[in-house]
Amino acid sequence: MSEITEHPRDDAPIATAKHPAKAALSAREDAGSDIIGRSVTVDRPRQELYLFWRDFRNLPLFMTGIRRVEVDDAEHARWFVGRGGGTDQTFVWNTVILADRPDELIAWRTSDGTETLHEGSLQFRDAIGGRGAVVTATISYDQSGGRIGELIARILHRDPKVQARRDLRRFKQLMETGELATAAPPYAAPRA
Repeated sequence: MSEITEHPRDDAPIATAKHPAKAALSAREDAGSDIIGRSVTVDRPRQELYLFWRDFRNLPLFMTGIRRVEVDDAEHARWFVGRGGGTDQTFVWNTVILADRPDELIAWRTSDGTETLHEGSLQFRDAIGGRGAVVTATISYDQSGGRIGELIARILHRDPKVQARRDLRRFKQLMETGELATAAPPYAAPRA
């Protein structure tokens, strides 16, 4: 497993990095990659957040567009991404863990041979004043014509930056309350 290098004095998301060579991801800028960096403070211990996220099978619980994740072993997983809502169109990509530091960092990228160019990292650090943990998600993807760009445009129908923010908010809500708010009416007896 390769190790990710980080600049020890920089706690900003990679999207704001001044020194790309020292950034947490090897964003494929020559391939037209875009980088998204978002953070959220969650009122839970970072160890708990790390463990929940590290089980990639939990991702569909709060990430829209991800149908399921099959974990092959400690370093490899297969992601099934689709729109849902009655469509059968699903994209699949394989990922490999680049770095895994318990309670601190998870980083991954698509495996060699996978058409989609995608990589990301999650950093977990204690929030100031004992107010839980700050989770920073940094995603790099090829939007300039690769299948990931097509996937995002056709499947998610959303700006990836907006989607990343929404998914982190949903993660926060799930971890703090144990459920996700929805606009759908509850399944209950008809109202008079």
